[in-house]
Amino acid sequence: MNAELDLCDNDTSHQTLPTPNALRQRLPVTDSLQQAIDAQRDAVKAILDDRDDRMLVIVGPCSIHDPRAALEYAERLAELSSRVDDQLLLVMRAYVEKPRTTVGWKGLAYDPYLDGSNDMAYGLQVSRSLLRDITALGLPVATELLQPMVAAYLDDLLAWTAIGARTTESQIHRELASGLEAAVGFKNATDGGLDVAIDAMCAAAHPQRYFAMDRDGRPAMRDTRGNSATHAVLRGGHSGPNYHAEAIARCREALRTAGVAPRLMVDCSHANSCKDHRRQGGVLREVLNQRLAGEDSLIGVMLESSLQEGKQSLSSSELAYGVSITDACLGWDETQVLLQEAAERLRYD
Repeated sequence: MNAELDLCDNDTSHQTLPTPNALRQRLPVTDSLQQAIDAQRDAVKAILDDRDDRMLVIVGPCSIHDPRAALEYAERLAELSSRVDDQLLLVMRAYVEKPRTTVGWKGLAYDPYLDGSNDMAYGLQVSRSLLRDITALGLPVATELLQPMVAAYLDDLLAWTAIGARTTESQIHRELASGLEAAVGFKNATDGGLDVAIDAMCAAAHPQRYFAMDRDGRPAMRDTRGNSATHAVLRGGHSGPNYHAEAIARCREALRTAGVAPRLMVDCSHANSCKDHRRQGGVLREVLNQRLAGEDSLIGVMLESSLQEGKQSLSSSELAYGVSITDACLGWDETQVLLQEAAERLRYD
């Protein structure tokens, strides 16, 4: 491990991290890759702006812990994308941060060795390298930006960004979203309420001035232009799912009443699947039914999917290849069938 440890005044160790600029220079975005990322971002925004009637699909592991397995997944997804891209815009879910209700493994960027050593310098490096490799395959990349300081290391690679249910209400994350070049999906609150997502979309659309870190690691004041490429993500809540037609109609009207574009994505996992990964396919089919019936506010879906179905414990003596260590996921075979079925239904309806 390449950790440089120093001693702080309170006798706890800390690790000196590279600045965002230093890591970007070590793992640069070439001119050709930048053009590809710009095109990927525009493709996502075209769906939000009704310039493209394809369905946006954010699909991939709940969280990434094995870069080799993630890249294999990306290669399979890129091949599938070439067969369904007339109807579906596939964006790979590449989450390198994991929100925790209390404690636990926080993601590849935090603990890449999965052993509690928390070599964040290497975590940032391997995360950026992986996201860059995925975009080089021609796949747009999505992640959740959880820790605002991490954003500067990764945001130049992203086509789509999630702000999670626990952070959508955060002023800091709304400010961050206002300056991103990528589209942003704000999840509804864990209680199922949509108001926090609507407020977040309004805040992110406006220019913001806030305390930040510049790319050389110095404290800075940042001015943003505002980001109107936002939408709500429905993930259900404590009272149950919110993807059925009645709930979609309520959410659509709530957005319109607030003067916000009625753009809705359904997260097929979490409370919408009652935390049963096997029910994600049923949620996807219901979303398709509503789209095909004329519900044009439904712009996309999210699916949690890995090479192999299910999940495993991080404490296992030997981790199985391609199996999630956080939320249970669909396996690749079922994911491929579901997305091919979705493309067929949209193509020939």
